[in-house]
Amino acid sequence: MTSFSDRLAVSPPIACPGVFDALSALLAEEAGFKGMFLSGSALSYSGLGRPDIGLVSSTELVDATARITDRVSTPLVVDADGGMGGVAHVGRLVRSLSRAGAAAVQIEDQAETKPAHALTSRPLISAEAMVGKIKAAQDARLTDECLISARTDAAVSVGFDEALRRAERYVAAGCDLLFIEGITTSEQFAEVGNRFGSELPLVHNMFKGSASPASSLAELAENGFSIGLFSGVIISTMILSAQAMLATLNTTGALASVADRMHDNAAMVETIGASAFLVRYADMG
Repeated sequence: MTSFSDRLAVSPPIACPGVFDALSALLAEEAGFKGMFLSGSALSYSGLGRPDIGLVSSTELVDATARITDRVSTPLVVDADGGMGGVAHVGRLVRSLSRAGAAAVQIEDQAETKPAHALTSRPLISAEAMVGKIKAAQDARLTDECLISARTDAAVSVGFDEALRRAERYVAAGCDLLFIEGITTSEQFAEVGNRFGSELPLVHNMFKGSASPASSLAELAENGFSIGLFSGVIISTMILSAQAMLATLNTTGALASVADRMHDNAAMVETIGASAFLVRYADMG
């Protein structure tokens, strides 16, 4: 199987849609994507029906990773937030995610315990503490093919200059991928690409409503970025579609009113590969 590093070397930038379970990952793989992203927000929305403020446990994250990698072979980048605690917690989590099949693990410098206003404010740990987490993650992974992605939210919380300073430290600490969240201008986007793009693969997140100056792989390529996270595309589309369908069904009480938005059962069963699965085990008893 081609490693994520090899895919990045051959054909950047790689689009990674946000997935949250085995089915969403299967749909992304069948669509032909070369990478995918286990989004912390999508996992929290789908699994808990709650906001993304650190409520998903390490056990739930590792379990989701294992379920996805059991079903698909496409490299999976896992959003591990701040690593669920201090350096020892980061080490244990990264080792577990590496064992579960993660192709990359993303660690961020947001404070692990998020306040109620965390959706609009992003308190940070110190750069020194984040460097320790990067080193712990590197030490814990089972193979160098499990990449460590360092994310800084300093541009959102403090300012772009602080984000650059932190990025320099995280690169020096040996992260394999770099993600500067909160880029809001074309000038900032170009500066990040010029400053770091030749050193290691750069990650950028694109979602509806973002202030990002980029929204396509072509724009990433022009600025030296290697990975485009489309973190909310599946979960947000699913929510919007389900809301519209359920509103109609609740009004009409008739399946016919929503049938044109649905797979029939046979098509749905084939989407998950039922025939191939049953054939595989047909002669085994």
